[in-house]
Amino acid sequence: MDISRAIDRYLDWRASKRDLADHSLKSYSADLASLRRHLEAQSQSDISSLSSESLREWLWAESSSGLSPTTLRRRVSSVRGFTKYLHQQGLVDADYGIVLHQPKAPKRLPRVLSEENLNEVFDSLQALADSGDPIAVRNLAIVELLYSSALRVSELCGLDLGAIDFAERTVKVRGKGDRERMAPVGQPAVTAIRRYLDTARGHLLSGHSKEALFLSRQGRRVNTRSVYELIASLLGEHPGSGPRGPHTLRHSAATHLLDHGADLRSVQEMLGHRSLATTELYTHVSVDRLKRAYDQAHPRA
Repeated sequence: MDISRAIDRYLDWRASKRDLADHSLKSYSADLASLRRHLEAQSQSDISSLSSESLREWLWAESSSGLSPTTLRRRVSSVRGFTKYLHQQGLVDADYGIVLHQPKAPKRLPRVLSEENLNEVFDSLQALADSGDPIAVRNLAIVELLYSSALRVSELCGLDLGAIDFAERTVKVRGKGDRERMAPVGQPAVTAIRRYLDTARGHLLSGHSKEALFLSRQGRRVNTRSVYELIASLLGEHPGSGPRGPHTLRHSAATHLLDHGADLRSVQEMLGHRSLATTELYTHVSVDRLKRAYDQAHPRA
């Protein structure tokens, strides 16, 4: 089978499983395209030419091209998933990708805003929303919900009108791997979302709106890029290192929950992490929590 056809078949299968977000599928496609180009350059355009050696040569070429460790890790993961699929489908004799080793992930702590910085962000958003501009009212609701419920940006963009239970103050979220979870929604977020629904969403409606909760100026479902741009513009002047995107609000929410005494497993459930080890990352950035524990427990504090 031609390598291009095999890749298309694999990506169609992954899409049918609905266990990957759209941007993840695009990343898989780009990663596998790099493998295809390498093999075709070696006149190995059929999957029968796949071998452990040809995959090692591809990885060496990728490593030598200056890609970051994070990108290399993702590419190895994509190719390993592809070769595992080919073997399970009986299209190749062995799972050749099992020999590929991922480079170590860089140890990076997430960017977190202080509560004072976030209050400044919300105050500025509130002032803009008080003008009555529908987009400003929507933006306040978006940022309140991102921080209140520690949502991923893709989860927020995928919300429909029925996702918010105002009586219970919860939001039903469909996260990674198509897994559903319930997350609490704080009162400021509830107030902002109600205001958006009552006074702003109607001005943004179009024939494309359907059931989407948050709408763009064109009346379509708001997309991840526009939310990234919104958050980046809001956080541009605030201190801190690392990306200035929507994940900063998710990181900040998790850290602030721990700072105020939430237990790790509750935060894990709220964030939708499969592994507690992922959530434990936030214990390393929760300096205020460490200081309080030190003051309370150390005999010479």
